Amino acid sequence: MRYFLYLLFLLTACSTSGQKKKEEQKQSLTDDQIIKRYLENGAWRVRYFSPEYQLFIDSAIACNPKMAYLYQQKSMPYFKLGKYELGLKSLDKAVELDPAAHIDYRAFIKCIFAKTYQEAINDFQTAKKMKGEHGVVMDHSYDFYLGLCHLQLGEFAHALDDLEKSIAYTQTIHGENWIHYLELFYAGIALQELNRHTEAIRYFERAIEAYSSFADAKYYLALSLFRMGEMDRAEQMLTACEQDFKKGYTINEDNAVYEKYPYQIKQFYIDLLRMTKR
Repeated sequence: MRYFLYLLFLLTACSTSGQKKKEEQKQSLTDDQIIKRYLENGAWRVRYFSPEYQLFIDSAIACNPKMAYLYQQKSMPYFKLGKYELGLKSLDKAVELDPAAHIDYRAFIKCIFAKTYQEAINDFQTAKKMKGEHGVVMDHSYDFYLGLCHLQLGEFAHALDDLEKSIAYTQTIHGENWIHYLELFYAGIALQELNRHTEAIRYFERAIEAYSSFADAKYYLALSLFRMGEMDRAEQMLTACEQDFKKGYTINEDNAVYEKYPYQIKQFYIDLLRMTKR
């Protein structure tokens, strides 16, 4: 009996010692080594939505629970699966640990994925204070996303102000050719919502100049033309819209494969406009 207890003590001691050694090895890894081992050679090599992805990320977090980037990486698949609350638990932790690095990404997620627009506005305003008035996240300016948020909240004049501010800044710094077609498109949407169709038409036309097969812009251009009484041109534009839409020429943002963007059209929008002409 004594021998058994002594052997059990030795095994427990060895196990505890081995566990401590593993923990010490984990803690001794630098951030670059953690990224290399658990992301580059782990999570980034497996299917994005697989359980293995999360296991690799959790192992990395166990090595350094204060590395904000790991929580941001953990959150991403959840958003693309529509699990917004679950994703935000991890992303909130990233923002808590390093707000300057992740506040604007969280604002983007709230705008495009979670669709909590007032919260997105608050985050973008914080991001402006931290990172500058003309910050950019996911290829677009803060003002562009603020414009989308205000559109979705029905604050059309405010949305137009944000979008035109973004357009004007890009034009001043880089020139007309650098203005993104979506900025022009959504400025047209804001004007259309304000019943300013002549101005809206000019923006939609500019968006189509930048992206010639842009079905969504052609749809809303047709809508404004119908409301202006330009029936023949409206019919022609709606026909062109449907042809492009059936070929898949809609909003082509990377994240549009996961989420419908504001005012993005569907086939029944086209069918309904053709029947009602308004």
